[in-house]
Amino acid sequence: ILLTSPSLRTGSSRWIKRQISEGAAITVTHPDMTRYFMTIQEAVYLVTQATAMGKGGEVFVLDMGEPVRILDLAHSIIKLSGFEPEKDIPIKFTGLRPGEKLCEELFAENEVVNETRHPRIFRAVSVFDEKMVTEFLGELENAIAEGDDRRFTDMLSRSYIGRTA
Repeated sequence: ILLTSPSLRTGSSRWIKRQISEGAAITVTHPDMTRYFMTIQEAVYLVTQATAMGKGGEVFVLDMGEPVRILDLAHSIIKLSGFEPEKDIPIKFTGLRPGEKLCEELFAENEVVNETRHPRIFRAVSVFDEKMVTEFLGELENAIAEGDDRRFTDMLSRSYIGRTA
């Protein structure tokens, strides 16, 4: 992985660099954990472009390149700091926290990705299964009819038309 100074301004890299400066072991959640990284300048440029394209209510997803393994990022930063990973600076795996995912998912299962006029900006469009929506509405109606406010509220809070949190 080639790291340039703007790429080192992310939260993960700052955390790793702080652990190195303190002489501590680098903590990494999982050896296969990946995340997307983008410079602030890239993000601002793409968000500005997406804003200009928007008509209202669209969901745009930015092309952030390939995901980076956090372990590879840690190894690179350790080497750039003049140390050898595992020899000079140990790496400790802490394990996934509840709800944490190994990989970021940019699109939901029920979304279609459409291109836009910009090659690095995509539009996510939800595709609804009519049966799924009908069943969900039926369950909401049952919760109302039964006076089950808690179930009704819980269903709404966990749901975003076709997505469950």
